[in-house]
Amino acid sequence: MARTMEVENSSINIINNGTLIKGDITASGDFRLDGTLEGNIQLDGKLVVGDTGVVNGNILCQNANIIGSVNGNLSVKELLSLHATARVRGDILINKLSIEPGAVFTGKCRMLDEVRQQQEAEARAAAEAARNAEEQHNEE
Repeated sequence: MARTMEVENSSINIINNGTLIKGDITASGDFRLDGTLEGNIQLDGKLVVGDTGVVNGNILCQNANIIGSVNGNLSVKELLSLHATARVRGDILINKLSIEPGAVFTGKCRMLDEVRQQQEAEARAAAEAARNAEEQHNEE
């Protein structure tokens, strides 16, 4: 069973090289990972995955700098930066993206604005279908 580590202050949390965490992490501040995380991470702040850092799980955060490796999906509300040594295997959902030459990214990339527009279009189509169904029902 996964454990959840919750950190409530706004300081920078650091997991050093050589540390393995199995479980999910939730934090309200910034976080730097130079060790290995086997689990998901959810932050209100910025995530830095250092050059020795490895995440085997999904990431949800405000901003992210990936220098190490991520095997999982990333959802970044603001800026995702993939540095030259970054290795990302998974889908990303972002607002802004910066990729340095040499970074490896395998997966799909979607922009938050594109997703919002698609959701709005689907909602309009569903509303229109409901109106049409109601009109047909009233005609019978």
